[in-house]
Amino acid sequence: MRAQATEFLRALRRHRESGAGTGTQSGPGASGPGRTAPPADDVDAVRALRRAARRISGTLHTFQPLLDAAWAEEMRPELAWLSGTLAMEHAYASRLERLLQALHRLSGSSAFPAPRPADRAAGATTTATTAATATTAAAATPVGGPAPARPASPDRGSLTVGAAKAGALLDRQLTLARTRAHSTALQALGSSRFHAVADKIALLASEVPLRAPGRPDRAAAPTPEATPSFDLRPLAAAAEERLTDAVTALPLVAAGSPYNAQALVHGLSPDPAPHPQDAPWHQVRLLLRLHRYALEALAGAGAGNDGNTGNTGNTGNAVNTVDVRLLAAGEALDRHRDASEAAAAAAQAARTPRIAPATAYALGVLHADQRHEVEAARYAFQHCWRKEPIRLP
Repeated sequence: MRAQATEFLRALRRHRESGAGTGTQSGPGASGPGRTAPPADDVDAVRALRRAARRISGTLHTFQPLLDAAWAEEMRPELAWLSGTLAMEHAYASRLERLLQALHRLSGSSAFPAPRPADRAAGATTTATTAATATTAAAATPVGGPAPARPASPDRGSLTVGAAKAGALLDRQLTLARTRAHSTALQALGSSRFHAVADKIALLASEVPLRAPGRPDRAAAPTPEATPSFDLRPLAAAAEERLTDAVTALPLVAAGSPYNAQALVHGLSPDPAPHPQDAPWHQVRLLLRLHRYALEALAGAGAGNDGNTGNTGNTGNAVNTVDVRLLAAGEALDRHRDASEAAAAAAQAARTPRIAPATAYALGVLHADQRHEVEAARYAFQHCWRKEPIRLP
């Protein structure tokens, strides 16, 4: 936790030195041609802030019984607020990029045009003309090489005609959401609430507020010499057990097919709430992240011994290793989350009043494509999870 707190302070210093927000418009007009992009160093600093806050929060969640109770209860919601606020802008940007690339792939255009704040609608005719004789694509077409060229069908014509307008609609909606998220992040980083969190993390960099053995508060804070008496392995094993139980509850048998049509049974529901089948997978993603952070904590605690924790699970192996299976599973669940949120964004855009039928059709095809990507990610997860763990030194 001290290492992550130090990384947080280092990223905060980089963010302040970059002069964040000095050249960035934050109003609704920020999506126009005169918008100034934030400096790359500022983007990296915000990403490092978010990553450090997330890791501190995850470590705090797993090892909270070893920490001062009042301090932990006060820090957890603040860290969750900070990491969530800083993540929104990046989430909207990556979601827009994902959806536009999917539209390009599904419409079969020969070249994917760079997003332009103006004259996007004027390019719709050119896009439709160049894509009219492109390769055939269906809603369930996986990412891969292009199919053999065939004459364009009426459905394909509707897709290509509506793809440009659908892309423009998504660009407007998600760019506006990203601009608002950027303004919210700037306000958060300048607020007294953030400065209070930063002050506490600065203290954390020098001393972790551990709970004294046998004492419920910090009246008798443990000395550095007493720190080794705390055993991290039981709490890390509990985090692994929670992950295992959550994975066991997943329908991995149904996810054994890369494109499982049965899982799309709720795909046409008019309910704007998140997809009902995604919540357990999102929960597994969070538990997997907590498990990885617990292993990292064990690696730091076991740096001075032989690395053998004595358990039978993942926590019982050498702590100075990287579990390749966990990394692959985490990447699959990240893709699952991204595709699920992208599908929800496409469905939300399709509910826009008074859009053309071709635009609604293109958004429907885009939604189905992203839901198939969700199923592909579930298949990838179950495929790598059932393999034997492979560890690299």
